[in-house]
Amino acid sequence: MSEKKMTSSRKHHLKSLMLHIAGERIEQEAVDAKAAKEAYLNEHCPELSLPDGLEALQKLCKEIHQKIDKVDDERYDADSKLTKGAKEVEDLKFKVTDLKGMKKPALKKVRMSADQMLQALLGSKHKVTMDLRSNLKQVKKEVKQEATGDWRQNVEDKKDKKKMFEGAEA
Repeated sequence: MSEKKMTSSRKHHLKSLMLHIAGERIEQEAVDAKAAKEAYLNEHCPELSLPDGLEALQKLCKEIHQKIDKVDDERYDADSKLTKGAKEVEDLKFKVTDLKGMKKPALKKVRMSADQMLQALLGSKHKVTMDLRSNLKQVKKEVKQEATGDWRQNVEDKKDKKKMFEGAEA
């Protein structure tokens, strides 16, 4: 089955239609949000009519303070519920890690000499220094003389070594 490809002019036309429809929807959402805001404000915040007398103003102030206290109590309750929920979540996380078992932290490589290790383990009791290199045997290296090209000397050296080995076997 061969699929027909859309021409670029058709793609451009469809894209412009989609953008136009999306723009209209965004405008409609903005209008709806504005209307919802006005309806909420009308419902919860009636228009303020300031009374003329001093007693009426005091009564209005008392009503406003009562409403403020009520809202403040609701805010405090919501805040306490939130902190309680957060604390429960932390406790549950702690329990989960306890059930899984505690992870061992990755150990760091520390370079210490033997003296430093003994001093860390024994504290100030450690007075002896351990120099491990001083206890090693001293090995003297024989310096080989390079052959100067005299093959007779090499043959004589070999004979001496052969006699030495034959004498040890006998």
